Amino acid sequence: MTTPETCSAERAAFITEQIVRTDSSAPDAMITKHNKMADNPFAFYRGSAQLFYADLQAGNIPLPTSFTELPLTCVTGDCHLSNFGFITEEGSHGDNVIFAPNDFDDACVGHACWDIIRYLCSLVLAADYCQGVASGKYLHEKNNSEKPAITQDDVSKAMSLFLEQYIATCKALHTGLLLRDSAVESVPEGARLHKAFCKAQRRSALGEEFVTKSALAKAVFMADEGLQFIRNTDKFSPLAAHHYNEIATAFAPYMDDEIIDIVVRNNAGTGSVNLERFYFLVGPAKPHDERSFSRCHIVEVKQQREAAPLYYFPDLSAINRLNPAHLTARCQRRMQRRPDLLLDEAIWQNKHYLVRSRHHARVSIKPEDIGLGKKNVAGGFDDFVALCGKALALAHARSDRRSTRYEEQAVKVFTQNGQALIDGATHYAHQVIADHNWFVNALLKG
Repeated sequence: MTTPETCSAERAAFITEQIVRTDSSAPDAMITKHNKMADNPFAFYRGSAQLFYADLQAGNIPLPTSFTELPLTCVTGDCHLSNFGFITEEGSHGDNVIFAPNDFDDACVGHACWDIIRYLCSLVLAADYCQGVASGKYLHEKNNSEKPAITQDDVSKAMSLFLEQYIATCKALHTGLLLRDSAVESVPEGARLHKAFCKAQRRSALGEEFVTKSALAKAVFMADEGLQFIRNTDKFSPLAAHHYNEIATAFAPYMDDEIIDIVVRNNAGTGSVNLERFYFLVGPAKPHDERSFSRCHIVEVKQQREAAPLYYFPDLSAINRLNPAHLTARCQRRMQRRPDLLLDEAIWQNKHYLVRSRHHARVSIKPEDIGLGKKNVAGGFDDFVALCGKALALAHARSDRRSTRYEEQAVKVFTQNGQALIDGATHYAHQVIADHNWFVNALLKG
């Protein structure tokens, strides 16, 4: 394969078509999502999942037919390294911290190789980003010029390690050495991710930092009349009274306690930054004290659109004909060991909304968290990638809880043809870098 360096006019038209289809606009510097995507190729990749599937459908990411002959399973749909992290099981209703995939907005029934090659490609882009941050090519809030960054040789090694761990997990599930309800529940002391694991534990409802550092604690304050969301920030905007009452009435049946407050959540995510999203503060009725705070939690109500793969692969499974919010909730329940207790779907104003509790402790991973610094270069990056391989295999395996048919066949296929995934991901990552360069220029000309 030749490595793409620039975009032809035909490629530019192809990219524009996919962006317009999802965002209802050609590249536009006035659109918040597009500005986020322009920051670097990794951010562009996160915001353009539809382009990845358009390329798969068009044959621009060649895959051996053996990959698509595997049994279908639930896939996350937007699999990249920043969609893995530490979360509390059962959403805000549990306290056990695990490492797992944490984003299911594009989940559907599909081919497991989609998730795998998309994840592998993200590793190449993460290395490009970390090298760019260290050199000053990409902007970052901290000065990282003194830190070593992972190289593409490190990435090649990590790709093989990811597949080895994925295959080993599938094999252990098939042979009974590992139970399907297993999860990554601990990180050894001294490992690079141990610090992040402990951070999540401290922020759970039973942790010592729950009242100061949890997602709940950082989002609310105690006003004279009781708990409220912090207002007028980059994250939260207040609602007009009539709009507040309308939303509260529409979604009250889905909550498990009193609605204390509602705000608009601004600029969350990358791919879904332009979708309507509300945060509900739910808990005991006012007045409030320290004890009632511990019983409160945040519920996200987010507009859902069709999962990224389905426009390009509409006929894989009848299950994918479920409305977008219902499909997301169904796949999340299948792929997680103990899914959020508050996980539902609703229709309001002819739009589909996903209703789910926000984790008190959610520690996501950014490329610089595992790709910059001596400890990451010396093994932290490899440790993270290995955990992702295990966690993704477990998530894929849970789709079929009556057999290990998928795991058995996956071991054979990925063992024989794994290098094809690595080669395809590496080549496509260079295409993404070229696409991003074109995208930035399109914004500047726009």
